[in-house]
Amino acid sequence: MGNKINDPIVRLMGLRYKSHPWHGLDIGVDFPTVVTAFIEMVPTDTVKYELDKVSGYIKIDRPQKYSNVVPALYGFLPQTYCGGLVAEYCMAQTGRTDIHGDGDPLDICVLTEKTISHGDIIADVRPLGGFRMLDRDEADDKIIAVLKHDATYSIYNDISELPHIVVDRLKHYFLTYKDLPGEERRTEITHVYNKEEAYEVIRRSAEDYKNHFQSLEDILSRV
Repeated sequence: MGNKINDPIVRLMGLRYKSHPWHGLDIGVDFPTVVTAFIEMVPTDTVKYELDKVSGYIKIDRPQKYSNVVPALYGFLPQTYCGGLVAEYCMAQTGRTDIHGDGDPLDICVLTEKTISHGDIIADVRPLGGFRMLDRDEADDKIIAVLKHDATYSIYNDISELPHIVVDRLKHYFLTYKDLPGEERRTEITHVYNKEEAYEVIRRSAEDYKNHFQSLEDILSRV
């Protein structure tokens, strides 16, 4: 997938300035089978970090209130957007008619045997599948991937091949990480889907990004 936003002005600016992780990085030339993931959080983090969409810096969202921590590298895919096409696919698969995209880049969890000490990094990863997650009426898919060439996880080609405990830990985290005492649970996972469906969600999110940020691409392509 070509990255017109990087050509030419952002590429030249990259010699002096850091690219915006959402808009200035490429999703990967071999997407959707191999994609670039921007990692915001690692399993040792006790504070929830996330991208500040305006500045491109990593910001503190909130301290983790409970003992659950993300069980894998966690971040998003550059130049993706959960909009109408992602929501449309979610509705087709769930039979619901009231779903909207959450307006964020597509989330991704990356499994690796290695201890990665911090986020704010990029990695080449292979999607194996994903969770069709709903946050009330918003599509909030989570792609599950493995670090490319990882010594342990590179043997897996689909989420169905992963040990059940690995998938269960990821599901538990996403079903509970927004829970607050006395409040009804916000999230649900309707399906665990295979890599072919993950590819479809990734393609749709990339198309949603193009549609949503078309004016930005048009401006930069004329510079």
